[in-house]
Amino acid sequence: MKKPTCSIGICVYNEEKNIGVLLDSLFSQRLKSVRIEEIIVIASGTTDRTVKIVNQYMKRHKRITLMKERKRQGKASAVNKFIERSTSDILVLVGGDLILTPTVIQELVGKFRSPEVGMTGARPVPVNRTNTLATRAARLLWDLHHRISLESPKMGEVIAFRKIFKRIPLLSSVDEANIEPLIRGQGYRIVYVPRAEVHNKAPSTISDFIRQRRRIYNGHLAVKHEQSYEVSTYRIRSILTALMAVIRENPRISTFFLIAVTASLEGTSRTLGWWDYRISKKRHTVWEVVASTKNPGD
Repeated sequence: MKKPTCSIGICVYNEEKNIGVLLDSLFSQRLKSVRIEEIIVIASGTTDRTVKIVNQYMKRHKRITLMKERKRQGKASAVNKFIERSTSDILVLVGGDLILTPTVIQELVGKFRSPEVGMTGARPVPVNRTNTLATRAARLLWDLHHRISLESPKMGEVIAFRKIFKRIPLLSSVDEANIEPLIRGQGYRIVYVPRAEVHNKAPSTISDFIRQRRRIYNGHLAVKHEQSYEVSTYRIRSILTALMAVIRENPRISTFFLIAVTASLEGTSRTLGWWDYRISKKRHTVWEVVASTKNPGD
């Protein structure tokens, strides 16, 4: 059987602190039955050394292509440029602030040997060195997402999908959620791959936590109301089931305290995201940078 090949797209804005580490993790992938055809970096309105660093890697690795947008137009715009430029039938979207463990691409792309699979998603794991209240709340959220996705997959951070459409909607900042209904609508399965682990940085301050979650909820409201689609991690029953599992495993006062704090922060974020979407008519298509998620020393 012919090896599945993939094109990898990396959408970046001012990622000088991480882009080199990310590219190194891509070139260190252990590939048994898949092949990376090309790596396309889309740099949008970058003002730091990101482009210079990518150019340095291009001299050593011919598979890298750099596309530059003079002005930030939002991630969905960058994703559409990647889709248009890519040459493979399977596309992989990678956030510019992530680090991939060695088997991520093999795990995600290998699943496409089944003709029923249309999209796969990795498991994000925060790797902050600090242990602030915001970081602990973010870890709990990611743990809940993992538990929910085991039963009802929800994609995030790194995804792979079949190139069966030309564009994604520009309406929101959550490109993974934009893509899910386009895949499901054509009869394909979505598969969560927990062994495909990627490392990221969670917000380490309360303000950054709310800023990030506010933008994300705003984007999911746009997907829900304009594409009639809701991801599994926003279903109350799924959330409660996952929370009960966390409590059973850690029946301590500290667990209840963290759940209460996280629920309060998430509730505040959703209220602000709802206000942005419904009242202010604001879209977070071009979102504010969450500074504490970009600091490698955090």
